[in-house]
Amino acid sequence: MNATLRPTAAAEANARSSILARLRAPATPAPLPLPAVSAWFDAHQRHEDSAQRVARWRAALEAVKTEVHDTTVADWPELLLRLMAEKGLRNLLIGSDTPHGAELEARQPANLELKRYAESIDSWRDVLFDEIDASLTLAKSAIAEIGSLILWPTPQEPRLMSLVPSVHFVLLDVATIHADFYSAMTAEGWANGLPTNALLICGPSKTADIQQTLAYGAHGPRELVVLLCHADHVTSGAAA
Repeated sequence: MNATLRPTAAAEANARSSILARLRAPATPAPLPLPAVSAWFDAHQRHEDSAQRVARWRAALEAVKTEVHDTTVADWPELLLRLMAEKGLRNLLIGSDTPHGAELEARQPANLELKRYAESIDSWRDVLFDEIDASLTLAKSAIAEIGSLILWPTPQEPRLMSLVPSVHFVLLDVATIHADFYSAMTAEGWANGLPTNALLICGPSKTADIQQTLAYGAHGPRELVVLLCHADHVTSGAAA
């Protein structure tokens, strides 16, 4: 006669508890491997020199009605003042305490009022929106792949300076034009800290209605003018 051994009540309770514990435990899937971002960009990078990278960046911006003027470290203020006069602009908004703003102030431009961004927005909102013709800000760098400028707003040059005036002048060092977004982030150490707003600007403000009629200046500057600053002489593009 065969005898069937049955588990004791205590053993059944322990087994049931063990099963329920495994079911209730949070799932802990194995972590996915991190993508090899650096390797991907290394494999897909363009083999181009600095002049080719600058030309690619320029072509992308000029295709969307951005003005790009070559200039030098010494000559950009003169170029800016000439462009302001040609466009009939009466005043220019500059940062509250910036080296490039101070350089313009030192030249005492005739028939042009320089206004410092030295007040809180609440105290001079009407002036900013109704009376400022143009602004000047410094670009941190640029990206050739998408034809963009990188602006790094600061308390001296707040974000509104690049959004409100109808004409936005941007001073850019030609040596800071990166091949792509990844190159910009790694070369400049973005992982070590970012501002509240980091702006990528790819042309003047534009919008279109349902019939695709394009209009400029609807949500920001209608003109974007880049002063591409070379070290000592103009090396690419048309001379300003």
